[in-house]
Amino acid sequence: MNEITQLLQRWSNGDEQAAEKLIPLLYEELRQMAHRKMRQERPDHTLQTTALINETYLRLIRWKNVRWENRAHFLAMCAQLMRRILVDFARSRKYLKRGAGMIHPVPLDEVPDVSSLRAAEMIALDDALQRLAKIDPRKSRIVELRFFGGLTVEETAAVLKVTSRTILREWDLAKAFLHREMSLDKTNMKRARSKTAQK
Repeated sequence: MNEITQLLQRWSNGDEQAAEKLIPLLYEELRQMAHRKMRQERPDHTLQTTALINETYLRLIRWKNVRWENRAHFLAMCAQLMRRILVDFARSRKYLKRGAGMIHPVPLDEVPDVSSLRAAEMIALDDALQRLAKIDPRKSRIVELRFFGGLTVEETAAVLKVTSRTILREWDLAKAFLHREMSLDKTNMKRARSKTAQK
C-alpha cells in the first residue's frame, strides 16, 4: 500500500514511469472492477474486459496535473472513467432506438453493481446522475463511488473527506432522487410512445 501511495505521488509530480509501475500493482483490482462492469453485458458485446481496462488506462495517462491522493482516490477515478466509457459506448451503439430504450427504475440496493444494468438503464441512470450532479455534486459522487466503483462506505468517506455517517445519509437521499427521476423518465417515455402510436 505504501509503494502504491508513493507511486501515485510520483505520478502526480509528473513522473510518467511511476504510472507504468503502478498499473501492474493495481491491475488485478482494475480487472475485477472491469469484469464486474462487463459481466452482465450482452454476450456479443464487442467491448471486452481487457479493452475496458486499456481504454481506461489510455484516458488516465492523458490527464495532466492530477493530484492522486491514495489508492481509493485512484480506483474511484478509474470507476468514473469506466462508467463514462460504457455509457459512451452504449450511446454510440444507439441502444435507445426502436423500443430498446425501455427504462425500468433500478433500486440500487438490489443491484450489486452496474454490470447488472441493461444499456438503456445505464444511460437512464447516467442521465439521472447528471441531473443530480447539477443539484448536489457530492451525492452524485457518492453514487458513482459506491455503485459504479464498488467502494465501501469508509473508502467513499475517505475520498470525499467526510464522515461515514454523512455518506450513509446522503447515499439514501441520492437513491431516492434517482429512483424518482428514473420513474419519471419511464412515465414520460410511455406518454411519448402513446402519442406517437395515436398519430
